[in-house]
Amino acid sequence: MEKCKSVDEVAEFIRSIYPTNDVIPLHAPTFGEQEKANVLATIDSTFVSSVGLYVDQFEQQIKAFTQVARAVATVNGTTALHTALYASGVSAGDLVITQPLTFVATCNAIHQLGAEPAFVDVSRETLGLCPVSLNNFLEENCIINGDQCVHKKTKKIIRAVVPMHTFGHPVHLDEIVALCKTWHLTLVEDAAESLGSNYKGKHTGTFGRYGVLSFNGNKIITTGGGGMILCADEHDGEHLKHITTTAKVPHAYEFYHDEPGFNYRMPNINAALGCGQMERLKNFLDIKRMVAGLYRDFFRASDYEFIDEPGHGQSNFWLNAVLCRDEQHKQQLLDGLIGQGIAARPAWQLMNKLPAFASAISAKLDIAMEMQKRLLCLPSSAWRVNERNA
Repeated sequence: MEKCKSVDEVAEFIRSIYPTNDVIPLHAPTFGEQEKANVLATIDSTFVSSVGLYVDQFEQQIKAFTQVARAVATVNGTTALHTALYASGVSAGDLVITQPLTFVATCNAIHQLGAEPAFVDVSRETLGLCPVSLNNFLEENCIINGDQCVHKKTKKIIRAVVPMHTFGHPVHLDEIVALCKTWHLTLVEDAAESLGSNYKGKHTGTFGRYGVLSFNGNKIITTGGGGMILCADEHDGEHLKHITTTAKVPHAYEFYHDEPGFNYRMPNINAALGCGQMERLKNFLDIKRMVAGLYRDFFRASDYEFIDEPGHGQSNFWLNAVLCRDEQHKQQLLDGLIGQGIAARPAWQLMNKLPAFASAISAKLDIAMEMQKRLLCLPSSAWRVNERNA
């Protein structure tokens, strides 16, 4: 029989994980002496912006950790996704298939290229893009014309598919990769939330032509603000490095740019912070897996359903979340926790419900709508857990 847990019981449990009388954030960064030393070293060197050793070092660290051919640092995750889509040939008038349950940056990057998102549903198991919904959408609405996927009604070309690994849980990549190959679509993984997650032993963000990471202040490691493009091909990576650094041809003093480019360079001072954070990533992952285990045990056989990692992979558990009985039940828990100084948060508003994307092409979105109504995110950082449990 399910046990009904009160708001006070849930709040008391969360404060047992994060033993503080302060407000408990949803996800806060944790810094140590190495990060401070690295940042001070950049200040002392005066190379704090686009030139410096830490950018190269940070790219190499991410490349080694994810086992990708090339990693290219950018100023934030949105610029990383924008560049990846640009390099995939996405342009004005195109369509890009993605999921409605995501952070708005996914759709903003598509919009910035003059393209439009087309929404398919998410999987109940992963909260990310559902391959069954994707297959149904393609079969019912699209044709292959030569080497292009064309939306029959609008005649627009669908260039890419962008699944997002929601809260760090890896999507069904084998099926999505196969569909992209069949329908001549470029796979660009939005792995902004999934550094440290893997699908069948391989890091997320490395299955498509490109994947992108975010190092915003609320991510598992942070550079303050920053992103990274993971490239399956070394040559692609060299080109993306070139265009994200204004397409400047190397020269001792001349400024010559051989193609359109972007000023998307990650500053050295941000990369310095990231290099220090990378040394602690394994520890962060261990702590977050431990926190997820505590939540899992607490909510077992209760009236809340803990969102666990799918069987096909390992999640970094960036955010822990539960499904409540219904929308009213969720709101009661949300208001109650916030009232006790605990920063619980609902899922994002679905992208197809936002004014900018309300007219976008959409498949049936039943699972996404259910998740938006019932899902609640709970404090999940490694912040202050270290002091007692690590």
